[in-house]
Amino acid sequence: MLKESWSLVEEHQDKVAGYFYARIFLSYPDLRDLFPVQMDVQRARLLGAIVQAVQTLEDPERFDDYLRSLGRDHRKFHVEPEHYEVVGGALIESMRAHAGEQWGVEYDQAWADAYAVIAAKMLAGAEADPNPPYWYAEVVAHERRSQDIAVFTVLPLQPLDFRAGQYLSVEAPRYQPRLWRTYSPANAPRRDNTLEFHVRAVGAGWVSSALVRRLQVGDMIKVAAPMGTMTLDRRSTRDAVFVAGGTGLAPVKSLLEELTRYNRTRWVHVFFGARNREDLYDLADLNRLAARYPWLSVVTACSDDPTFPGEQGDISDVVAKYGPWKEHDFFVSGSGRMVRSTLKRLAELQVPSVRIKYDSFNE
Repeated sequence: MLKESWSLVEEHQDKVAGYFYARIFLSYPDLRDLFPVQMDVQRARLLGAIVQAVQTLEDPERFDDYLRSLGRDHRKFHVEPEHYEVVGGALIESMRAHAGEQWGVEYDQAWADAYAVIAAKMLAGAEADPNPPYWYAEVVAHERRSQDIAVFTVLPLQPLDFRAGQYLSVEAPRYQPRLWRTYSPANAPRRDNTLEFHVRAVGAGWVSSALVRRLQVGDMIKVAAPMGTMTLDRRSTRDAVFVAGGTGLAPVKSLLEELTRYNRTRWVHVFFGARNREDLYDLADLNRLAARYPWLSVVTACSDDPTFPGEQGDISDVVAKYGPWKEHDFFVSGSGRMVRSTLKRLAELQVPSVRIKYDSFNE
């Protein structure tokens, strides 16, 4: 019923979202302060989260984990328990208003029941989290590596626990208040608690452009709870392959740093791809790691730089030239397009999907 009823409004997502926010803000004007000034991206993100929640109903374990994580994550928006009821009512009313005559009372009930489950799990995740909603962190270093790529380091004012390979939400309140984007630290947890981020300014990206072009040493940013499952299984004895596109190298660097602390038996292959050599912004450090640790090898490729002396072409095609890979653990990180093409190629190479972990990052 949920999927059936969603199909009635799917083509009108923008109108549904606009109506939804109008209902909330007209009835509860104070809630407008919880949302970003620029609402165009927020509309798409909310509906995407709802659709994701609905589509995972057939997978109870994934459904539970996803919603508990979402509830923990929403603490950074100052969401209170009473806000869930407001959102649920506005959501159902918005869909009913745009579904036409085919919408029936049974759809109302199905969404009310499903939303009650969603809200309960999100609230449980939020209540079970002992951490603060977010951490303040001071920028202690900022370096432009290319025209649109920066590497910067922050020091959280309180210790922040995370696992190598996870990602964090970041807000730059001085430049883009109430807008959050996800980025992976490029380091494993360290004794000095610092976090290093690799960011590319993407098109008209509000947050990424601010982090690359405007962020300065001494600025304060907010960092929210870690999420993501692209982490190492220390019990695995299989050799590993890391495939990184552009600043998708960040979580790979984090995982490599963890491996340097204990690995003695696993061969590790890194494939690092970019459009041109300038975008291979951290290659010198990657090569230093490979020179220091005999178990690590690095292959680089450019897709749009004919004079580059390394491999040519998309990184997914370059990976396919090596191998065989059927007995390896894979970690894939980069843009949505890069991750999709790599997963498709790995399926063609008959790499079992259970051995592939991935994250994709888009503005």
